[in-house]
Amino acid sequence: MERFKNILYLSEPTVDQSSAIARAVMLAEQNRADLTIIDVIPTQVVSAGIGLPSGGSISSGLRDFVASERRKLLESMLQPVRKNLSIQVDILIGKAFLETIRAVLRNGFDLLIKPAENPSWTKRIFGSEDLHLLRKCPCPVWLIKPLNETKYSNIMAAVDFDLVSPFREEQQLNREIMELAASFALNDSASLNVVHVWEALAEETLVSISGMSHGNFNQYVEKEHEHHKKELIQLTEYLRGWMGEEMYDSLSPKLHLPKGSPKKLIAEMAANINADLVVMGTVVHTGISGLIIGNTAEAILDQLSCSVLAIKPPGFTTPVSIEP
Repeated sequence: MERFKNILYLSEPTVDQSSAIARAVMLAEQNRADLTIIDVIPTQVVSAGIGLPSGGSISSGLRDFVASERRKLLESMLQPVRKNLSIQVDILIGKAFLETIRAVLRNGFDLLIKPAENPSWTKRIFGSEDLHLLRKCPCPVWLIKPLNETKYSNIMAAVDFDLVSPFREEQQLNREIMELAASFALNDSASLNVVHVWEALAEETLVSISGMSHGNFNQYVEKEHEHHKKELIQLTEYLRGWMGEEMYDSLSPKLHLPKGSPKKLIAEMAANINADLVVMGTVVHTGISGLIIGNTAEAILDQLSCSVLAIKPPGFTTPVSIEP
């Protein structure tokens, strides 16, 4: 299913990129999309040296040399997978996440693909540049685990619902998560697992109320469970209508409704189902309980060991300006 028309790939020279580049090319071909690959050279790499002004002949020559070498390296990586696809290669200079987001703003890219940094000094696969892109890039960000297979077997869609103060943005975000997860699952002939981690509102407070009977408390929790289950089923019915009965039945998504904290259980569920890819939403305000907010996002990312496709809610505005 064609979802993207203008794809950007950000090179990550610290890891093996062969599988990530192959995936980017394959996705561009499947979507008949334009593909641009960029490498961002840190400013300090092309500075002429301590005490010498930037922009002089030495500095400019060094910049041109480094850019030329990086371009040759990208072209060599593309050689085995390029086929008939037209791919634009650009070399930028500056801070990687800033220049990448500016490129998205200037050129209207609708998907950013990047190999995860996989810093060797931590257990997590996402580094600081990855986290900046997850927080601030306006288009969906697909961070690919290094050396991942060129096709996925298990895809997980993590969705959430605020039953007290529902947001229209939340509904749109959940639908986009489902559509993208389903599209990737169909393209890869992968299984789709839809996960909603829920908690009963003010459960801990109610437990402390001595006057509430055990039976009434259990009845309250079960009622909350049914409400969350209803929302999840309605979302899957939306997906059925969006993709059609035959394709939905072929995909046959598996629904999971674990009770507990999203910080803990989303990563646990991803591990339990051997997820290759987690598709989830990221938000920057606190109106949607349980969704990936601030510390919650980083707590989950710290625990994930698979690729992530992160989506911003409708109306998100990046704090990055298009000009330096």
